[in-house]
Formats: sequence, C-alpha cells, structure tokens
Amino acid sequence: MPYTHNAPVRVVIADDHPTFRDGLTRLLETDGDLHVVGSAGDGEEATRLVEQLEPDLLLLDVAMPRKPGLVALRELRERSVRARIILVTAALDRDELISGLQLGAQGIVLKESASEVLFKSIHAVVAGQYWVGRNRVADLTTALQQLLASHPQPSRKHFGLTPRELEIISVILGGYSNGEIATKFSISEKTVKHHLTNIFDKLGVSNRLELALFAVHHKIGLTPVPVAAPAAAQAPVQPSAPTKQTATLV
Repeated sequence: MPYTHNAPVRVVIADDHPTFRDGLTRLLETDGDLHVVGSAGDGEEATRLVEQLEPDLLLLDVAMPRKPGLVALRELRERSVRARIILVTAALDRDELISGLQLGAQGIVLKESASEVLFKSIHAVVAGQYWVGRNRVADLTTALQQLLASHPQPSRKHFGLTPRELEIISVILGGYSNGEIATKFSISEKTVKHHLTNIFDKLGVSNRLELALFAVHHKIGLTPVPVAAPAAAQAPVQPSAPTKQTATLV
C-alpha cells in the first residue's frame, strides 16, 4: 500500500562508503519530502537501525561487509518490517537483482544514476510502485519482466510443462482470472483448475504469485500466446430433396 501521510518520508541509508553516505544524505535533504533519520555502514547495522527507527524507506547497498545487502533484505522481510526498500548498486547483476525483487525489494537504482532518477525512484516506490534502472513500473511481475528484457539469457527448459500448460502460464502473466482463461481457451473452469494444479506440482509453487515469479525468472510463458476465437455455433444442416443446380461462372 502507498503511504498516505503528509509528513516527510523517513529514510535510512545503508552503504559501506562513508563519503557516498554523506553525499547521499546531503542530496536527499534538499528534497523537503525526505528526511534521513539514520545511516549504516554494513548489513548488520542496517537491519538493526531499520528495526529500531522504523523508517518508511531503506536505501540498501547490495555489496556490503559483515552482512550482504540481499541477506539483510531477506532478514528484514522475514521480520515483516514495513519499510520499502530500494537496492542501490554499482552494477546490474541480473540474477542478483531478480533475487532482490523476489525477496521483497521495490526498486533498483544504479549508484551512477543522476539525482533526478534517484528522486523519481524514491517517490515511485513510496507511492507503491516499482522502479528498475531508470523506469517506473506498476507491479512486481512487470518489474521482473523489464529486468529480464534488459539482461536477456537463453531460454531455459520447460520443466515438463505441456503446450497447454505453457499457454495458461502466459495468460496468467497477463492477469487473467480462471473464468477468463476458461473463456479464452473454450474450456471449463474445472479444467483450468486441473491445469493449474498440475502446473503448481511441476514447478513446486503454491499460488499464482509464486507461479508468476517463477515463470518470469525462468522465462516461461513470457511470449503472448495467440488463441483463435471459438467458432460461432451453427444450426445443423437439414437434408433436402435433390434439386436441379444451375452452374454459374463468377
């Protein structure tokens, strides 16, 4: 849920370079909507400060001593902290950043980004959206798809999924409900549920969100599947007595 209060957004900065922390603090304080309430030099200190200060936002360096950023992120999410988290990184490592989004980060920003990009990313994340690189995205699945598109890898195996199961995954990524899937493929909702049960079992997931994350991570079902509309029902042709036919040239 986006924040609705009018008070400045309380920010904690976690980075192992003091000069970067100080410069970032001064930069953020130029925005009247932001207030830096603490800074940490490693992942251990970051988790402690976030639990102690309960900020609205954590800017978390991925590569830090004592406790790497992704480890700190996992611990914070396991403890259900309310802070939104933006990963700050010197380089976009595809698999590492996908893991970050799956662990609960809402944004990814390069350290070399212009200040305008940083401010936009912060306000987008605070408003309940996601941010990847230089762009605002509406939801987690889109964020993961965008990250994959900018850092492509060869397609991986299909985990024993049938063509129909791959089609269903594709439309699930498009936000279709069970009823809409049934209509699209001209099958019953019971059949849709049967396919979903098989898909969940094959991929080791337990709900649609886990399926979407798994599918995007492994590049399954990302290509939209064209589905022909069902043919309109026609009345049966009644037999008739043979009649003389007149040939015509068209």
